Amino acid sequence: MTRKNSPQQTRNAIMMFVGMMLVALNLRPALTSVGPILTSIGEGLSLSSVGQGVLTTLPVLLLGLAAPIAPRAARKLGMERAVLVTLIILGAAMAVRPYLGVSGLFVGTAIAGGCIGIMSVLLPGIVKRDFPESASLMTGIYTAVLCTGAAVAAGTTEPLRMAFSGAWEPALAFWVIPAVIAILAWWLQLDGKQVPKLPGTPAKSLFKDRLAWQIAFYMGLQSSLAYTVFGWLPTILQDRGLDPVNAGLALSVSILTQVPMAIAAPWIASHMRDQRFMVVLVMLATLAGLCGCIYAPIEGVWLWVLVLGLGQGGSFSLALTLLAVRARDAETAARLSGMAQSLGYTMAALGPLFVGVLHEAFDSWNIAGAFLGTIAISAIIAGLGAGRRLYVLDH
Repeated sequence: MTRKNSPQQTRNAIMMFVGMMLVALNLRPALTSVGPILTSIGEGLSLSSVGQGVLTTLPVLLLGLAAPIAPRAARKLGMERAVLVTLIILGAAMAVRPYLGVSGLFVGTAIAGGCIGIMSVLLPGIVKRDFPESASLMTGIYTAVLCTGAAVAAGTTEPLRMAFSGAWEPALAFWVIPAVIAILAWWLQLDGKQVPKLPGTPAKSLFKDRLAWQIAFYMGLQSSLAYTVFGWLPTILQDRGLDPVNAGLALSVSILTQVPMAIAAPWIASHMRDQRFMVVLVMLATLAGLCGCIYAPIEGVWLWVLVLGLGQGGSFSLALTLLAVRARDAETAARLSGMAQSLGYTMAALGPLFVGVLHEAFDSWNIAGAFLGTIAISAIIAGLGAGRRLYVLDH
């Protein structure tokens, strides 16, 4: 006999769902709002291509470096309160970073990246705990919302800059508004709730588990491509002849295209024996889209950004899904999320940086494109291991 939820339990589940969606909406604007106005920032602060590459790389690096903080915060505060504190810090960093000069921009961007890294680790554990029977679907939905936030920021930051008389500072600071809304909603759903805390760290280490490493590599390699696109695609397209508004719009269209695939890919994969076929499919689409944006005639760029979006939406949602479905319980999912995102995002940070270095060295995007192709192929190899129907620590 199925046990029905009480009205209070139903209310708590709805409030948690809404809160998670609003948090997810804030997991990318701090990053994707930079790319469309990167040229303006570079001109305003006299940043070279390498300096701009560091600016796009820094938050991704902090995504990885800050990830190990998440399990400790969850043990001390509980996962929900840890999310709330991190949201508040994220909002503060986004509000002040445009107005404190070069050092303030870099430090604020780094802090924002660290906050996003912590919340990205905590959410898969909350999904596994509160929605265990629909982890794949829930992961797909919050990934779709995350992509929506990324797309909106990518597509509207340049028009915002123009609306602010060409000033990039208020256009960048604008994205504190959705953070404030998320803070209020998350605080309301926490009001009076008993917040469970994670137990102490178990003795068995995920760092000795081969499957955990494969998941971490897949997470890192596909993320490296994603953050390179976030940071550099508008600049690449501008160099190929698009005006700044259309270049930012192209990134926005690509990210918006991720939304349906972010939901569809985990759902389709859940009806298959494992996730390997979907991993190969979405990574091949990502590779084709990247090559089209860099090498194909610029007149066809709108087709290629659509293909790129479909591939990256699927690859990212599958990476997050693996964190839940490769663990047998919420605690292991949180630990796997911490390990995979810590290693993965630290690795991913090298992508945008090397793209900037390669462009500076060769004054061309061709070599950078070959580098990105190598990353995509490596992600397929890692994903073939991570996509097998196995569990971490299950041997």
